[in-house]
Formats: sequence, structure tokens, C-alpha cells
Amino acid sequence: MVTNRSPSRPLLDSAARATARRPVRRARSAPAPAGPALALDAQLCFALYSASLAMTKRYRPMLGSLGLTYPQYLVMLALWEHDGSSVSSLGERLFLDSGTLTPLLKRLQAAGLLTRERATDDERRVVVTLTPAGRTLRRRALGVPAALAEATASSPGELAALTATLLQLRAALHDDTEVSAAA
Repeated sequence: MVTNRSPSRPLLDSAARATARRPVRRARSAPAPAGPALALDAQLCFALYSASLAMTKRYRPMLGSLGLTYPQYLVMLALWEHDGSSVSSLGERLFLDSGTLTPLLKRLQAAGLLTRERATDDERRVVVTLTPAGRTLRRRALGVPAALAEATASSPGELAALTATLLQLRAALHDDTEVSAAA
């Protein structure tokens, strides 16, 4: 009788073979402490991210009563400042690409808050204009910033200073990104 068994490997019974096939489990050591440099709460990115989530959550009920999502609210804020903006200028203002912005604009148009039309002087450009309903919504939204300020339990001066700091940070990061992309 011929076997394929190597003479150096003895035959194992079925229980021993099953045990032999199992991967060897090594004792897990406790993860190394991250140290202050890698502590989650020490990360600026996490502080910004989690604060943004909390802020958006606070906006939800107020904007829901206006029939808007947070991104739609941002679009409306930009249009309340500069009605008749092009899609590309809205994208630049909101830091959104056209793939993200176009669906937002379509939903706002379906809601009757804005129109999108090709510019008469350049058909490649699409101009976004508020409808009367979009302009009326602005009056209903006037209380939103004050309600949010109250929710933060911060003074107007503190909020203005924080906003200025964040705008400086955004500008520095955006400028650095453009320099890196050009290199």
C-alpha cells in the first residue's frame, strides 16, 4: 500500500488533525498608548468634525420647519447674498463641486425656491435665481442664526472671534492645498 504521507510526519488521529489545522492564537497585547500626539480629543480635525456634526444636528429641526436640509440652507444663504449667481460661482463660494451642487439645485428648483437658466450671453453658464417663494423664505429664516447662537451659550463677540479664526484656518488650509496641487 502506497501512502502520500511523509515518513517524518506521523499519522494523526482526526481530533489531532483538526487541532493542527487551527491557526495558532497568539496572546494579544494591549495596544500601545497613543500618547498625547495621537489622542483623539487632541486632534483639531476631530474637534472640527464632531463640532460640525453637533452643529448640523442643532440646525435640523429649525431647517426642517423651513423645508430645507443643511446643504440646501447653505445654497439659499449664498443666493440671499447674491441672487442671480452662476452655478460655478455658487460652487466656488460653497466649496462644492458641480456633482454635489447640481442635485441640491434641482431639489430646490423642484420645491419652487429657485430657477436655473442658461445665460443669454454665454450658454455654457447656468444662472441661478431666487423665485418669489425663495425670497420670502429668507424672512422666515431670519431667526435661525440667533437661535443657533443661543444654543452655543456663547456671546456674539465669542462667536465672531471663533468664526474669524475658522475662516483663517480654512484660508490657510485651502491656500496650502492649492500650492501642494500645483507642485
